[in-house]
Formats: sequence, C-alpha cells, structure tokens
Amino acid sequence: MSLERRCFAGRGEQASALAKQVAADLEAAIAARGRASLAVPGGTTPAAFLKALGKEHLAWEKVTVTVTDERRVAPDSPRSNHRLVRETLLASGAAPRLLSLYRVEETWPESLEAVAAELEAILPPDVCVLGMGEDGHTASLFPGADQLDLALSDAAPPLLALRAPGAAEERISLTAPVLRAAGKTYLLISGAAKLAALEGALLPGPPEAAPIRCILGGAGTVTLYYAP
Repeated sequence: MSLERRCFAGRGEQASALAKQVAADLEAAIAARGRASLAVPGGTTPAAFLKALGKEHLAWEKVTVTVTDERRVAPDSPRSNHRLVRETLLASGAAPRLLSLYRVEETWPESLEAVAAELEAILPPDVCVLGMGEDGHTASLFPGADQLDLALSDAAPPLLALRAPGAAEERISLTAPVLRAAGKTYLLISGAAKLAALEGALLPGPPEAAPIRCILGGAGTVTLYYAP
C-alpha cells in the first residue's frame, strides 16, 4: 500500500476531519449497495473521532460497526472496546448495528466461531480505521503474540484469538488479510513516539517485528491522520 499523510495541528481537528471522511465513505457505500460496514479501533486515541463520527448525519440503520479487536472481558468492563464504541459513537446519536467480537454469555471458543460466522456478511469492511502502538502493533496483532505468524499470513481466518506478551487478557482480533482488504483504510495516531514508530515500520524489516507492516505493504492506499 502507499501511504498518504494528513497532518493536523490538534487532535480535535484530526478527529473532526476523519469523522467527516469516514461518514462520506459510508454514505458512498450505502448509495452503491444499500448498506455499509465499518471497523474501528479501541484504546484512548479513537474516542474523539468516534464522538465526532456519531454526530454525522447518515442512514446509520444501514451501517454495521465492529471493532478491529477486543479483549476477552465482559462488555461493561472499562477495558472493553465494545464499551468504548457504545459510550462514544452511540452516545453521540448514531444508531448503527454494533457487532461485538466477544460474547461473554456464550461458551468459549464456540462464541468466537459464532461471531466469525456473523462477520462473514460484513467483511472485508467498507471502511477500516486502525490504530497503532509504539511497538508497531495494530488491532491485537502484537509482536510476540502466540499466533502472530498465522494472523499475518494470507491463509489466516478472518478472526483469531491471540495471547500477547504482557497482556492481561486473551485478545480477539481481525487478521491481516481482512484488514488489508478493506475498501478504505485509515491510520489514526497521535504523538511523536507513534509517528517515530510508523517511520520505523516504513523501513524494510520483518512484519513480525512491527505487524503494521503487513497493512502498509499491501496493494492499496492507507491514509494517515496524524496530530501531535
């Protein structure tokens, strides 16, 4: 993939600009097929973007939203990405269908299999917004994760459970082939440390050391939305 850069003076401007672009992409997908799908990241950086996106006016009832990854925690846990989407995107007024990657009420791993079957109807997403850590991870594709080789391979299933070094919980993540295949891909990062990590990931090196390379090395375009 080629990398296009959009840099902003502040995170509010960054969030607003990305929200408007994603809303336009979703609107175009709805116009073309009558429905749209969106995958969004967890963590702290996306909150402002998700709040801004929730205020955009479009046919939300025709949109399905999922997260790029999830911790194996209850949906009301402060560490749940599903909860983050509920408290930002949905609380701002949007009413899409929200598809969780982890169903605590179902047995494991049967819940993962059920979610994977349901995801088939919306993957690859029309729009995928990714985050990235200072270690070069994206979604829950962490360096050193136990199934990272499979998650990065072309043979990966759409959804995998992984354990990462130092992570308190098992993670559930969309895999590299699904993330690469999104109709539109955006990378949302803030801060000098993450920008430096991105510049490092753009240099030649093994994808296992910086899994974001598997996305940046694809055939399409990734648009970076960056603010200090």
